Amino acid sequence: MTTPRLGRRRLLATAAACGLAAPHVARAQAQAVRIGFVTVLTGPQAALGTQLRDGFQLGLRHLEGRLGGRPAEVLVIDDELKPDVAVTKVRAALERDKVDFVVGVVFSNILQAVFRPVTEASTFLISTNAGPSPFAGRGCSPYFFAVSYNNDQVHATMGQVAQDEGYRRVFILVPNYQAGRDAVAGFKSRFRGEIADEAYVPLTQLDFSAELARIAAARPDALFTFMPGGLGVNLVRQYRQAGLAHIPFLSTFTVDEATLPAQGEAALGFLHAAVWAPNLDNEQNRRFVRDFEAQYGYIPATYAAQSYDGAMLLDSAIRKTGGDLADKAAVRRALEAAEFRSVRGNFRFGPNHFPVQDFWLCRVARRADGRFQTEAVRKVLESSADPYAGECRMRTG
Repeated sequence: MTTPRLGRRRLLATAAACGLAAPHVARAQAQAVRIGFVTVLTGPQAALGTQLRDGFQLGLRHLEGRLGGRPAEVLVIDDELKPDVAVTKVRAALERDKVDFVVGVVFSNILQAVFRPVTEASTFLISTNAGPSPFAGRGCSPYFFAVSYNNDQVHATMGQVAQDEGYRRVFILVPNYQAGRDAVAGFKSRFRGEIADEAYVPLTQLDFSAELARIAAARPDALFTFMPGGLGVNLVRQYRQAGLAHIPFLSTFTVDEATLPAQGEAALGFLHAAVWAPNLDNEQNRRFVRDFEAQYGYIPATYAAQSYDGAMLLDSAIRKTGGDLADKAAVRRALEAAEFRSVRGNFRFGPNHFPVQDFWLCRVARRADGRFQTEAVRKVLESSADPYAGECRMRTG
């Protein structure tokens, strides 16, 4: 049963939800694969969580409501961007609702909170966004897979861009939590120039006037920033208003399809590093973008693309096991095989269950219909593995 007190919503991707004949519904529900889908649907970061949820939903729609041939039942869990709330709701999903997989998670602090409750219950946790470095190295687990990236990698891509462009002094601005610290480590791993200054702000920051004054005073060759969701919306607007747009704006998860509707022209021309862009030219991606816009009325971001891939990964793994989820080792091997077509093109898992994939430099552009999206400019890193894979000693016994 749905529990309103916990603020959860259950989405049944059953035969009925997909328009199949009604007599199949009872049987579909009895045999369903149960997914606990964790995302943020409260507050200014809800735009990211909505993308994450809708991408997974579209994947299920393309799979006719089934995963590996079995009906799928999805319990959507709003983590409210509060680790304690996330743990309470996820424990309920595990213990009372008996979910087979826990999927989703936008923010790294939420993933860090739910990681142990899920994996210690011998339940597979599939992140479709957050990728904190501790779980890529010594903290890796046979029950954890990241369909997205290791946090460091996207930022390292922008560090390589700054290096390629010959920038000598860069100002760094990030939020003060695990993913922000990973962003700095990733950027510095490839940028060899001088860091003019570093500023760390709370995840609730909305006024950047003090930080913008510091940037103006430092007069760097470029700014590197990671400001997801509502933080990015405000930073981009204020950066443009402060007259700082002449300083190249190098970003990750700051200007993307989740934030561009609110940023508009203020973000035009700003740079962004990512594993995916709406204009990547492959058949799976073209279908995904076309159908996503038709279904939801907005342009998908990386969050949605990764969640779509998450649905396809689960479908491929469950199908490979013949629908049998009791043999955990067989399920793990099937997930590791990753026998699905990614919207990103090249994709495979490394030994730590993080992807080996390409990374792109993207630029905010205006489409012919007047809407804004990021567009891939060039491939920066090819078949890139994260830097922590060698530290992972996967215990599968």
